[in-house]
Amino acid sequence: MTKKTMGIHHITAIVGHPQENVDFYAGVLGLRLVKQTVNFDDPNTYHLYFGDKGGKPGTIITFFPWAGARQGKIGDGQVGVTGYAVPKDALKFWEQRLEKFNITFTKQERFNEQYLQFEDPHGLRLEIVEREEGEINAWTIGGITPEVAIKGFAGATLFSAQPNQTAELLEKVMGLELVGREGDFIRFRSRANIGNIIDLKAASTERGQMGVGTVHHIAWRAIDDKDQLEWQKYVSMNGYGVTPVQDRNYFNAIYFREYGEILFEIATDPPGFAHDESQETMGEKLMLPAQYEKYREQLERSLIPIQVRELE
Repeated sequence: MTKKTMGIHHITAIVGHPQENVDFYAGVLGLRLVKQTVNFDDPNTYHLYFGDKGGKPGTIITFFPWAGARQGKIGDGQVGVTGYAVPKDALKFWEQRLEKFNITFTKQERFNEQYLQFEDPHGLRLEIVEREEGEINAWTIGGITPEVAIKGFAGATLFSAQPNQTAELLEKVMGLELVGREGDFIRFRSRANIGNIIDLKAASTERGQMGVGTVHHIAWRAIDDKDQLEWQKYVSMNGYGVTPVQDRNYFNAIYFREYGEILFEIATDPPGFAHDESQETMGEKLMLPAQYEKYREQLERSLIPIQVRELE
């Protein structure tokens, strides 16, 4: 049996104050807050999801925000950089927008592409690159039109404690195509037109420390529950310890830690984010899984209030 993932389903990170998180990803970057819920393992904090208008796989970044939590350290065993794709000729708009909000950025060329690199308010490393592939994002906010809006993930840069073993996993198990090597990076590509490029740092550095400003895990796409069970068996057959299926309400998930110490998830595309509220109203109110609904009043009192707002 051989398997090939379509690419990135979502990326989940740890950040600080939730309103700062919403202001940056919705207010500055123009992503849609597609779901407000709680961390199913620790319901006293939010789990916030941002993506394109429809909340499609390959566009979703999710956050556990803990105001006042310890700052993490980006390093081996993590996604080091999260990349976003924008339409062709949109990079100048994003340079101007980052300048407008006093966000320092640098430019880097990699594999014949120009990247804008910057950090969010909590230290998470991000980059923006122009790509022709990928659907236009119809979500509009704060002067960000579909002609320049973030489409979804361009990809991610992985920092591995064992780069050779991570490279073998990406190609031989996850089914990504090896594109080539340039400088410090090895590039892989999936079959999808969004969330499809993985750059692996070819040399290990220092081990990362989990905390604010770091990625917790990267999730790969499974077509449906049947496909996910095949992945579970396949990953296990290749020598990795895989968890049982976890119900995350908006997708089912399995997890394993690869030899480079990066936490991988494989998540189902369905059911998506509109099954417990309408497509039009997604993200407008706190949605709780059934086991926490009886604690709604208590949770709404304890969670820091948030709102999506257009920033001047």
